[in-house]
Order: sequence, then structure tokens, then C-alpha cells
Amino acid sequence: MAEEKKKNQVNIELPEEVAEGIYSNMAIIAHSHSEFVLDFIRMVPNVPKAKVKSRIILTPSHAKRLLKALNDNIVKYEKQHGKVIEDDGMPFPPMNFTPTAQA
Repeated sequence: MAEEKKKNQVNIELPEEVAEGIYSNMAIIAHSHSEFVLDFIRMVPNVPKAKVKSRIILTPSHAKRLLKALNDNIVKYEKQHGKVIEDDGMPFPPMNFTPTAQA
């Protein structure tokens, strides 16, 4: 049994520049039949232009696993810290917003 667990383990390396993280206070999600594209954006108050700071491309099955993992973590967070307030006053892009890049 211990040998089987060792076979299924993945050694994950976290480079220092990635470990620092990138702050994002907005995300835009698009999809096609074969992938989900998550653009993480940093919006700054009183600045009319926002930049995509990171783009992550996922398969549909991985996007669904991510959704479940996020939900599980939010439930755990709220049990420990209280309910997350969803409306933080940040404006959303106009409803006719469409990303200019395609994956």
C-alpha cells in the first residue's frame, strides 16, 4: 500500500518568483468547446485601464475540479472566519465587455 501511494505522488516545485504570487481583484472567464481561459486582472481605483496580470488555460474537466476545490476551500474558510461578503463595491466591466484576445 505504501509503495502504491509513492507511485501516485507528484513532486511539485514552487519557484521563488511564482511563490511571491500576483495580486488580482477581478477575473474574467471565457471558454470554448475544449478549454476555459481565466484572466486574472488587477483593477486600481481611479485608473480607467486594468491589466491582465496572469492567464490560466484549463481543460473543462480540470476547470470543474478547480470549481469543486474552490467551493470546498470557501466552505472551510467560512467555518473558520465567517461568511465572505460578495459585494465589495468594485465595479464590474460593462456588460458588453469582450476580451480582445482569443485562445
